[in-house]
Amino acid sequence: MRIGEDRSHMIQAGVQTSKHRSRRRRSAGAELLEFTLNFMPFLAMTMLVTDTAWCVFGEATLQEAVRIAVREGVTLTTSQVSTDLTSTVKGIVQAHAVGLLNGTTGYGYIKVHYFDGNNPGNDVSNQTWGNISGNIMQVSVENYSLNPLMVRLFRLQDKPDVAPLNVTVYAADVIEPMSPANTPPIGPAP
Repeated sequence: MRIGEDRSHMIQAGVQTSKHRSRRRRSAGAELLEFTLNFMPFLAMTMLVTDTAWCVFGEATLQEAVRIAVREGVTLTTSQVSTDLTSTVKGIVQAHAVGLLNGTTGYGYIKVHYFDGNNPGNDVSNQTWGNISGNIMQVSVENYSLNPLMVRLFRLQDKPDVAPLNVTVYAADVIEPMSPANTPPIGPAP
């Protein structure tokens, strides 16, 4: 009798096990669906944060590059400049732009303007005396196209947005006092 009881108990356990397996399979399908529905918004947010961080990084890098270049540029003397002041300052911007402004294309985005210290609205970039002591040097990167890392989708009906962000950054400072003999040639500006 005991053997029969064990057998019926085993049969009932086998039935319950197959019910549990079926329920587990359905539950696994629901879990996959829930994961997919939760993962898509998470992925979209991750892409948005990554692309925003890339834009902030690019603009901050260019801002720092022009800030360093203008700070060095206002103190350069003839002995420190191999060609002319404008070309040297543009080279400093390129060196600090971590590859964003490489080559002649990147060089073309960099502008160096000189303004009269007594009349700051007067652009004297094309005057030979534009870089004398007391004048203002302004270094800028203008309309640089910073391409997004990923395409942006605002609505599923729209085409993906891959338009670049146009970045313009400026920095300016007063050219330090120095003797006319130490003032480097201005060079072609802007």
